[in-house]
Amino acid sequence: MNGSRPADLKAQVQRLWDRQRLPRALVNGEALFPYRLTLKAPGSQDISDRFDAVRRWAAELESTPGIRLERRELRHRVQGRQWLPHQAWIDTIDDALALIGRRNDARRLTTLTAMTRDALPAVLPWLERRPLKALDLADAWPQLLGVCDWLIAHPRPGVYLRQVDIPGVHSKFIEVHRGVLTELLDLALPSARIDTTHTGINGFNQRYGFADKPVRIRFRALDPALVPVDDTPSADITLDAASFARLRLPVRRVFVTENETNFLAFPATPDAIVLFGAGYGWSALSAADWLRQADMDYWGDIDTHGFAILNQLRAHFAHVRSFLMDHDTLLAHEPHWREEPDPIRHDLPRLTDIERTLYNDLRDNRIQARLRLEQERIGFGWLQRQLLLRLD
Repeated sequence: MNGSRPADLKAQVQRLWDRQRLPRALVNGEALFPYRLTLKAPGSQDISDRFDAVRRWAAELESTPGIRLERRELRHRVQGRQWLPHQAWIDTIDDALALIGRRNDARRLTTLTAMTRDALPAVLPWLERRPLKALDLADAWPQLLGVCDWLIAHPRPGVYLRQVDIPGVHSKFIEVHRGVLTELLDLALPSARIDTTHTGINGFNQRYGFADKPVRIRFRALDPALVPVDDTPSADITLDAASFARLRLPVRRVFVTENETNFLAFPATPDAIVLFGAGYGWSALSAADWLRQADMDYWGDIDTHGFAILNQLRAHFAHVRSFLMDHDTLLAHEPHWREEPDPIRHDLPRLTDIERTLYNDLRDNRIQARLRLEQERIGFGWLQRQLLLRLD
């Protein structure tokens, strides 16, 4: 027999919660109730052939707590005049919450709303937009508001996150909650105190004026004459970005590689250094202006992400060339081809015509689907031969 069951009506109310309309009404006071539910009634054939089942259906609905039924008169050719459920309503928000077992959650959300309205009303729009997320964070909510208050009182403080001293906020709290704090602080702070050029988790410190751990640059001198440390011809040196920028080594060639083994084993080369790459993070390296006076070669994976990193590096060093990222190298190492797990698809405007051709072949699966040749799979002899050709 067709007809909405109590479970069907309850599911409609549950969707109001899951889609955040009901919890949002708890925050903003929206007059959501009385709320009409969709009620599907038995058809004429059911009334003719299964009228006892239709009566049981109506009685089951009538006995469901929190649901008010409206009946209408039905004149049926077999059963005659009958009054059957026509509409179903939830009259109050409390009836809805009781039906889906959410009264405790509602009380917690109401408490969070009152706390926020008293302590930091500027972030109420976030609570309205993401009430279920607020419930997930209920235990941490007082501390989150405390961090916002602290930053309002200490604009762009210039201290490390673990130096922030707030009662009840442990040393890692801000680090753990940087994502939601970004959303709250963007509402709570004046725009002049937010550096919007920095985004995401990694940009949190710069965005709100915290001290950031210095970016470190790792390099090796491939020519003993360039080693800035006495009696260490194969030194593996790591400096903060500011110190590296002040080095001003008299190099003629700079190689950048993303693989540590390649970095450590890169062959000796006159007037050259090799840098251990930083993936997609090149802004710190760009402060070293003396690198722009040298030839610069980037050696990354032959896959879509390798070319994307090269494209981004060129935003800081327009003269950089690709190294061992060509069709010949790819085809010479076919036994070592692998699959790239998550290729990118967008255009890369800073590639040369030759690079773009190979990138498009990879992106469009013209050679093999999701083709990838990782840089560490390239033979050392091939590296040495191609390096000699590059130095000629």
